Amino acid sequence: MPLIQSWRWFGPKDPITLGDIKQTGATGIVTAMHEFAYGECWPEEAIRERKALIESYGFTWSAVESVPIHEDIKTRSGNAERYIENYRRTLENLGKCGLDTVCYNFMPVLDWSRTNIRYTLPDGSMALRFEWAAFAAFDLYILQRAGAEQDYSAELQAEARAYYEQLNEDDKQALIDTVLLGLPGTGDKHAFTLESFREALARYDDIDSDQLKANLYHFLDQVIPTAEAAGVHLAIHPDDPPFPLLGLPRVVSTATDIEQLYSRVPSEHCGLTFCAGSFSARADNNLVDMLQRFGDRVHFLHLRSTAIDEHGNFHEADHLGGGVDMYALMKEVVLLQRRRNVSLPMRPDHGHQMLEDLQQETYPGYSKIGRLRGLAELRGLEMGIARSL
Repeated sequence: MPLIQSWRWFGPKDPITLGDIKQTGATGIVTAMHEFAYGECWPEEAIRERKALIESYGFTWSAVESVPIHEDIKTRSGNAERYIENYRRTLENLGKCGLDTVCYNFMPVLDWSRTNIRYTLPDGSMALRFEWAAFAAFDLYILQRAGAEQDYSAELQAEARAYYEQLNEDDKQALIDTVLLGLPGTGDKHAFTLESFREALARYDDIDSDQLKANLYHFLDQVIPTAEAAGVHLAIHPDDPPFPLLGLPRVVSTATDIEQLYSRVPSEHCGLTFCAGSFSARADNNLVDMLQRFGDRVHFLHLRSTAIDEHGNFHEADHLGGGVDMYALMKEVVLLQRRRNVSLPMRPDHGHQMLEDLQQETYPGYSKIGRLRGLAELRGLEMGIARSL
């Protein structure tokens, strides 16, 4: 059973069109209804219309990424119960339209965090990067979050101060825009101001990882029965990066987190988006072992790699490079699919800006040629492994 080779598309406003994607070799499209605000119900008619558009180009809508979780649900406050009901209705409508895989995450405030979206690699292409000194400089000296100094060693605080002092005003604004950009699908550098960002963080002042997990389980207790009835598999995306930032808790960063989730919510409709890139940003995550242990409830795959230095900084490496043994991981994927008799949707997660990508404006990580390269490499790797077994 081969993987469903998929491509993430951000809808009709994406500068990379379905016609462009047709030339990449992808057979599936991963997308969402980005025109609806977080917490709104997606109408069945709108879903059917988008699905018909995708199919008119010869694609399948292979996974929904993502149906976002409103912050009220994550904090279990405000209109949380109304938003959960809207989520249930969205799952019902997706099921009616034949869509059976939904990715989501439970990361507070931001869906991902980086400090540089144009990190130049030796070959001249550009990647996304996370650097601790830059992030601490933002947190300590730009955001000026109360109590932030408790999260950084004296050595890192000194590095952050030195980093901050060499920034000019344009550099500072670029760092602000980059850190606050972590809302996939919006492309909006002004989704947060520093003040509104502080207010968003303050909602989690009394929420630690145990409480956030409790809020996740409350949400799942409400929606998993609906997902089961609708034939929809929920696949939670790991934290990106998989360690605490800005005083915010994390819930899906390690094998222990996944084990707890699977145990607490035993339904096969409560599963995992296995993101090799996110998990690999922690050197203590053994990705092959994790896929072997938790693969029976993996419903969606994001394949990429990261390169981590001795200080814990990382950048997004080539799909077949970095710290991920992609051969060993892909071999496990092939065996997993044969054992389960399924074809899982997979997309080449992120891609370097390269060649014409360097002059084009796309959402960070979602360049055209960089992802085309990744898709081609991963497709060839899968075919070679499958035929050798």
